Amino acid sequence: MGAVRCVGGILHDPDGRLLVIRRGHEPGRGLWSLPGGRVEPGESDEQAVVREMREETGLEVRPGALVGMVVRGRYEIYDYACEVTGGTLRPGDDADEARWVDAAAFGTLRLTEGLAEALREWDSLPRR
Repeated sequence: MGAVRCVGGILHDPDGRLLVIRRGHEPGRGLWSLPGGRVEPGESDEQAVVREMREETGLEVRPGALVGMVVRGRYEIYDYACEVTGGTLRPGDDADEARWVDAAAFGTLRLTEGLAEALREWDSLPRR
């Protein structure tokens, strides 16, 4: 079976906090990660980011630049910088919790494998 294309959204609020979700399903159930998921057939990455962000966080976003890509098993995950354009933060779909975290809180979370390292490399960790 080939690679599965996935997308994720990297969002910071005006205070520099990062939006993270706690995964409600495998892979990574109970671990904190960026919101995102699979690109459906016929969808562009941008459309998938908008849909996944709405489903998992309740937020409407405008995807921007590709920040980076990681491979986790058979999943190729393309993470995009996003800007919030509307909606109300609430967890949904595959996420059982969603929250904005500062650097101190981020450091206490049980994260999905490689997340902190990737965000550090991409200069996308919480800014405060």
